[in-house]
Amino acid sequence: MKPTVDKLIDQMQSLFKDLVAGDIMVPNVVSISPDRTMEQAKELMRLKKISGLPVVDAEKLVGLVSIEDIIKALEQHKILEKIAHHMSCRLVVIHPEENLPQIFEKFTRHGFGRFPVVDSQQKLVGIITKEDILRSILEEFRVLYVRDKRRTDVLDGDDVHRSLITGEEINKLGADFAFAVDYVEVSLSGIGAARLKEFLLSKNLGEEIARKVAIATYEAETNVVIHSGSPGNIYCFLYPDSVRVRVEDHGKGIEDLEIAMQEGYSTASDQVREMGFGAGMGISNMRRYSDKMVMVSEVGKGVILEMEFFRTQPTA
Repeated sequence: MKPTVDKLIDQMQSLFKDLVAGDIMVPNVVSISPDRTMEQAKELMRLKKISGLPVVDAEKLVGLVSIEDIIKALEQHKILEKIAHHMSCRLVVIHPEENLPQIFEKFTRHGFGRFPVVDSQQKLVGIITKEDILRSILEEFRVLYVRDKRRTDVLDGDDVHRSLITGEEINKLGADFAFAVDYVEVSLSGIGAARLKEFLLSKNLGEEIARKVAIATYEAETNVVIHSGSPGNIYCFLYPDSVRVRVEDHGKGIEDLEIAMQEGYSTASDQVREMGFGAGMGISNMRRYSDKMVMVSEVGKGVILEMEFFRTQPTA
């Protein structure tokens, strides 16, 4: 029977197949030079509580040294010799653009606990363990299709006035930015997102976060226009550490969010597609550009979407 971690990753592969090594890896890797001794490698692993070290020479990955190598050096009374004489040079690496199925296949085939990530010049840029994969999947699994009692409370009860992300009360009348979405004219889709970007830039939030917010909000606004059949609203709230965007409509709702999340899936009409909309990337792009995202929907009761964008990446 597969270990639990393997089973979880295996089950999630198809859903997060667009997750790449550059998103999963841990950067700023602890490494060691080949001219250091095995004793020094042993001490560094003990201090950092790790079981292996990439060996780097002039920023390029040249080998790996593991606890097994340390044990062999101790047995042979060679612990004071240089790492270059004991490190493994048969390297299996991952490149930043490799996707989750490719990464997991290497874990399955080789049975290693970790893989170094190198760029096209063999420069070490990160490292990946199975735990890193699970952490990234959990971070990516930000779209929550809220069911049963909580969904009913949000769509029909008092929870409609609370944040989907934090649960705190929100005052939409006090939003820092608000825009009413015109669902009748498809060609007007995106105006709200453009105005929101202008607003954020006017508040000196920076081009990068304004761009991410605008792209994700554009997709949400477009979904209101082409799918809901009802008016919608965009609200933006500014916080010291983040920007939160809430998009609501009271239209058709989403029957199956798991299917809707799949890239390329769309219920847009041929007419809408001819106008350049409805490519089936909306929810995927919203998830990709936001740091947190929660969506609540039920057929006939519309959609409430919240996205949060960190001004700076939070530390663990």
